[in-house]
Amino acid sequence: MSKQTFDLTKHDITVENIIRNPAPGRFYEEAVKYDSGSALTEKGSLVVRSGKRTGRSPADKRVVNTDSVSDEIWWGNINIALDEHTFKINHQRATDYLNTCERLYVIDGFAGWDPEYRLKVRIIAERPYHGLFMHNMLIRPTQEELESFGEPDFVVYNAGKFPANKFTEGMTSDASVDVNFETNTMVILGTEYAGEMKKGIFTVMNYLMPKEDVLSMHCSANEGDDGDVALFFGLSGTGKTTLSADSSRKLIGDDEHCWSDKGIFNIEGGCYAKTIHLSEEKEPEIYNAIKFGTVLENVGYDPVTREVDFDDTTITVNTRASYPIEFISNAKIPCVGNHPKNIIFLTYDAFGVLPPVSKLTPEQAMYHFVSGYTAKVAGTEVGVTDPEATFSACFGAAFLVWPPSRYAEMLAKKMKEHGAKAWLINTGLTGGPYGTGERIDLKSTRAIINAILEGKLDEVNTEKDDVFSLEIPTSCPDVNPEILIPRNTWSDPKAYDKQAEKLGKLFTKNFEKYAKESSDEIINAGPKISETA
Repeated sequence: MSKQTFDLTKHDITVENIIRNPAPGRFYEEAVKYDSGSALTEKGSLVVRSGKRTGRSPADKRVVNTDSVSDEIWWGNINIALDEHTFKINHQRATDYLNTCERLYVIDGFAGWDPEYRLKVRIIAERPYHGLFMHNMLIRPTQEELESFGEPDFVVYNAGKFPANKFTEGMTSDASVDVNFETNTMVILGTEYAGEMKKGIFTVMNYLMPKEDVLSMHCSANEGDDGDVALFFGLSGTGKTTLSADSSRKLIGDDEHCWSDKGIFNIEGGCYAKTIHLSEEKEPEIYNAIKFGTVLENVGYDPVTREVDFDDTTITVNTRASYPIEFISNAKIPCVGNHPKNIIFLTYDAFGVLPPVSKLTPEQAMYHFVSGYTAKVAGTEVGVTDPEATFSACFGAAFLVWPPSRYAEMLAKKMKEHGAKAWLINTGLTGGPYGTGERIDLKSTRAIINAILEGKLDEVNTEKDDVFSLEIPTSCPDVNPEILIPRNTWSDPKAYDKQAEKLGKLFTKNFEKYAKESSDEIINAGPKISETA
């Protein structure tokens, strides 16, 4: 559709130069002409800059508190309430700014590969890079679907170059990311980091899908030749994208999925992979996906040779690549699968306490799912420079809308109905805490994952640890058995015991806020702390 005939007046926008769903090549042309800092690399990708914010700004996320959702939302530090009047101010501020732009980009696409549950999404943005990013991350409609798209179910107004008024009531900075479930709109002010759009849509799906008895999940998924599906839960930096991109299995998706009565389906049409220290040797699938059509966000490059430098941290360590999922050679299209056979919880343990792999009982699975222990990885969020221990309910608290117990109950029900097994995998440190220990090597983690998926750890001997009561396999094909029992990797076993007790206390303290909604069996699946500790 030409730029002159597409009309956004229903969205309070009267700009005439509207470019809707152009081909990636058109985005490239627009970016090079009009988007400062954009350039082509020798790989054919488009390198861009996200401005002063190079990660999400969770403290600036707001959910509009309306009568229709007031009793449903998990209010607090995750979903900070915003009154309707202030939202209208921010919405007006965004549309006023967008109306000053010479040209705007509209991306119409879908969230959710299952047609029964998919959401029609419209992105309105000033920057070509934002348009190409969401062209990659949403499910791209066919020409016929685009022509019959009609009115969207949800609209994102990305006015990220224009700041919020930090003196407006409810604002904490010049950035604000506001979601309104009553008007089905999202407003972005003061941040140009593209991940806000992606995670904003995920937040919307996290609200809508449970209403349909569909579990929305922050996880990656892949499928074996016999149709067996594995889910990988974990926050950024724990290995979801890397470990699910396995050349021997079909990739269903790298970050966001739903589990319905029919099986699972990916929410997204693309991948958003971390690229810091990316190499063809360690992550060939991701490395080879970086080509024409890929957005490289805040990645370093040589301005003369245009060669990409994945080790460059000048701008941020949170360098990213956004590409359509079909750029992964073994992606499964459409991105749907059977009910999962194995569920894997990934954690980056900065304490060096948790084993590389352990079996979980159903009760332990629920405990660790609700706990969501990991460490924030440097650069993923504004202000985080070193890994720090944290707990994120359901391995994605930042994107939950309902109370965590609702998602946990749905997961428990589906695991029981379909006989899924649960495992806890530490992709973090061994031999000591952060500063002393070393990260468990990717080769060993891949071998552990392969053994799980091939059923080779189902019947091996295990050893139970004293604090977490985890069943730790004592052997695993292609893995040095010395690293499997974490206490044995420390030079001072007593120091390990002390550290394990410390982490156990943190687990127990964190779980207190979920105890009222949890059964005794789940509560008792947590750490056992000695009275003298």
